[in-house]
Amino acid sequence: MGRLHPQLVRFANALATSGAAVLVPEVPEWRRLRVSPRVTAPTIRGCLDALRDRSEARPGKIGLVGFSFGAPQVAIAASREDLAEHVAGIVLFGGYCSLESTVTCQLTGHHEWMGERHQLSPDPYGRWVVASNHLTDVPGYEDATDVAMALHHLAAAASDQRISAWMPHHDAMIEGLRSSLPKCRRPLFDCFATPTHAPRPAVEGCDDLARRLAAACRRVEPLLEPQHALADVAVPTRLIHGRGDRLIPFTEGYRMMARLPHGMGHDLTVTSLFAHSADESCGSLPTLVRENVALFGAIRGLINTV
Repeated sequence: MGRLHPQLVRFANALATSGAAVLVPEVPEWRRLRVSPRVTAPTIRGCLDALRDRSEARPGKIGLVGFSFGAPQVAIAASREDLAEHVAGIVLFGGYCSLESTVTCQLTGHHEWMGERHQLSPDPYGRWVVASNHLTDVPGYEDATDVAMALHHLAAAASDQRISAWMPHHDAMIEGLRSSLPKCRRPLFDCFATPTHAPRPAVEGCDDLARRLAAACRRVEPLLEPQHALADVAVPTRLIHGRGDRLIPFTEGYRMMARLPHGMGHDLTVTSLFAHSADESCGSLPTLVRENVALFGAIRGLINTV
């Protein structure tokens, strides 16, 4: 739904009540579920030009806010000297640091940080989008256009209908698309899309496919891998991530924080109060109070940044 997504509109309106001038750009490629990182810098430059032309917007540096896939793209943009000079700080919601670890989690549910392993039931939306864009770039799957198109169809339906990809609502479409594929293609399709009542393929095969898919993404679109650019982010950065996030695991927030340079006033808040799609609640009342206090501090920091 692009910049007209109701949650994004509510966020922009809420931020504007602080006195900030809020500009939400439309990125046609992203709206079409094409993970094209090359449009990020030109889009930000266009925003800068648009703000300069608005009499009600105060001149000076801006704050950049990135959500999900847009979060690492904002970080990469902030590492560019030609853009960093115009940026006061950045805020990253639910971003990823390592492409390989994120794609691995999307296919297997496994993620880790500092030797501690975690398991979740991944939201399939992420793997649908990634594979629909780059499955045919994986050596050996160059002719798997039919699978990539089927996955794009699934992702587009989930987006258009605003029904989470992990809901049983999509089971009939998954089964229909699977039956339309040649039998030799169905095991590959199963790695990315299975009905909610069906078992997932073996973790070992999905783990290997995730590594190969991430490598293909990096080769074709190097800007999809943000972790090497984070050391050059020389503006204050605030990271906010959902602890129960099933699309991009919270460990990516810690991984991103560790890559940022020290001494720049960076901050990370991991909370159970929101996520792309969550698999846990806040629990007890004392926990909920602590979570609200932490999130309030993060939102205050966000407003101060922009």
